[in-house]
Amino acid sequence: MTCISTTIELHAACARFAQQSFVTVDTEFLRETTFWPMVCVIQIASDDEAVAIDALAEGLDLGPFFELMTNENVTKVFHAARQDLEIIWHLSQIIPSPLFDTQVAAMVCGFGDQVSYGDLVQAICKVSVDKSSRFTDWSRRPLTEAQIVYALADVTHLRKVYRYLIAELEKTGRTSWVRDEMSVLQSPATYEQHPDNAWERLRGRARKPRDLAVLMEVAAWREREAQSRNVPRSRVLKDDALIDIALAAPKDAETLAYLRSTPRGMEKSRGGAELLAAIQRGLSRDPKSLPKLERPRSGSNGGATVELLKVLLRQVSEKSGVAAKMIATVEELEVIASDDRAKTPALSGWRREIFGAKALELKHGRLALTVEKGKVVALEWQDEHELASGAATH
Repeated sequence: MTCISTTIELHAACARFAQQSFVTVDTEFLRETTFWPMVCVIQIASDDEAVAIDALAEGLDLGPFFELMTNENVTKVFHAARQDLEIIWHLSQIIPSPLFDTQVAAMVCGFGDQVSYGDLVQAICKVSVDKSSRFTDWSRRPLTEAQIVYALADVTHLRKVYRYLIAELEKTGRTSWVRDEMSVLQSPATYEQHPDNAWERLRGRARKPRDLAVLMEVAAWREREAQSRNVPRSRVLKDDALIDIALAAPKDAETLAYLRSTPRGMEKSRGGAELLAAIQRGLSRDPKSLPKLERPRSGSNGGATVELLKVLLRQVSEKSGVAAKMIATVEELEVIASDDRAKTPALSGWRREIFGAKALELKHGRLALTVEKGKVVALEWQDEHELASGAATH
């Protein structure tokens, strides 16, 4: 059991890891009191060893770790990589490559939607992961032996999980499917927190152009404030307060103070003045410059089509062993129901091959769904005569 706390030790360990074809990686972090996640421990394992890196050790330079993460000869294996990659991106402006996410691969290999690490280890390695240190304070020092043992378990079992999933992908010819998914995880845009885009987290809460304009400005202000102070967004203003402010659009401190969701006294603070300025910017925006508001899709035909597409999605998921969420989301089904040429992942690549093409066939009456022995089955036909004969034989 190794815990690294010096740059010399880290450099030597990363040099050894650089000789491997793959390493498994995980991080332990805290973000309850900060905007940016604070990395506390980094775990790495190869076939030969497993180490925990004390990322908070005084004087430790993580440069050797970042160099390993960009070594194109070593595949970096994570489980549910997004948060780990966000941490690495924020610290170094790099994204590990080449990359393999076992949660994504598991969704392609029949383990369901967003399977947890513990469940995946149980299914493949036939062992239970110790969760006793799951909610420990990783910023406290010194680290205990129990913490280190727990942390290393997150990368040691991952070696066997990785090998199993790689073999399954090669056997089913789906390796390229997972490779395609890695492109999203490896895009810097996935982790960049642009204040001007902060409103998108709340986009469904504004129904009028004026409300949307104010929401865009106050959400951007909150994002900048949270980032500069490195505190959670809710420490600046809660989501409900942002919505109330967008809908009420107070123009002066007195009106702002009367909003129940606004922190008491905020109207007298620097933040209150900046918030009122943001509201004014929103009210001054040209409505033509705003994004289009999403309108609830109406019409029984559209709703019925979406419901049928949901059934088809479940049938394809069960037959292929690929998690339904991996194939298409409900939002994508709604888009497909209204537009055959929608720019959506479900209508391109391998998703179109197993689902998208069938979805369009179903939508236009060239595919039927029936039940055989308790399971949904898809039936194709060319005309009404074939439909009738098909129904008679089933």
